[in-house]
Amino acid sequence: MSKKKLISFLIAAVVVAVLAYLLLFGKLFPYSPIALGFDKHELQHVVVYVEKGAMFNRFQEIDSCIPMVENFHTLKFRKKPRIFLFGDRKTYADRSLSKARFCAFYNGDIVVSPWAQKEASEGLISMEIYLRHELSHSLIYQQAGILNAFRYPDWLLEGIAVYSANQMGTSWYPSKEQTYSYIRNGDFMPPRFYKTQKEDQVNIVARPRTPFIYCEFSCIVDYLVNKYGKDRFLAYMKELLNGGNHDDVFKTNFGIRFDESIEEFRQSVMQQS
Repeated sequence: MSKKKLISFLIAAVVVAVLAYLLLFGKLFPYSPIALGFDKHELQHVVVYVEKGAMFNRFQEIDSCIPMVENFHTLKFRKKPRIFLFGDRKTYADRSLSKARFCAFYNGDIVVSPWAQKEASEGLISMEIYLRHELSHSLIYQQAGILNAFRYPDWLLEGIAVYSANQMGTSWYPSKEQTYSYIRNGDFMPPRFYKTQKEDQVNIVARPRTPFIYCEFSCIVDYLVNKYGKDRFLAYMKELLNGGNHDDVFKTNFGIRFDESIEEFRQSVMQQS
């Protein structure tokens, strides 16, 4: 073998080794077909992986979430979503791309942190509500495919997830009335700024900041559903699964420019007391 071919072979071998490590033990773990260190539980609607040594027995509660999520979105999962329940903080830090309690990946798989399970057992959060939130992401990601999922509007993903899970007014999430009050007092995250460099420039007094932002987006979804009907809203949501231009899809479905509609929403909030 020539020196050039040997170097190419070694580089390829290193790349394969690194990729294998990331899939099995690193940040690409949710994309791996093999879940080392986890016990598999295949249920009617979902596949649950529990880290060895972790105590968990609420499988039917998880399984029952799937039909609720599908019914709201009027979509079906293309395949059973995989949910990974971690029992060790270090393992979670090593194998999750997120530090959040729950995280849905673009392939539709979901990871659940050890502290989320502890908070659920202590009654601080609802496992069902949080899972329905993440399963909303998972369903949209599966239907869209990884490329279109990556392009799906982030504000809309969160708004749909909170709205469909009835998450407002639970745990650290403000109620609709509280969210409206914050908006009237000047707090508002323009949807176009979310997940951009401009996001940090927006002053939000409400705390915790992220739950307020999610609830604001949920209120926008609620506004669209109430004004135009759920069927029209779902048509808009589904058309975006194909990767269409958001503003064009919005105008086609609602007959108004997106920015104009957001301004109408803000004005409607300001007029309520």
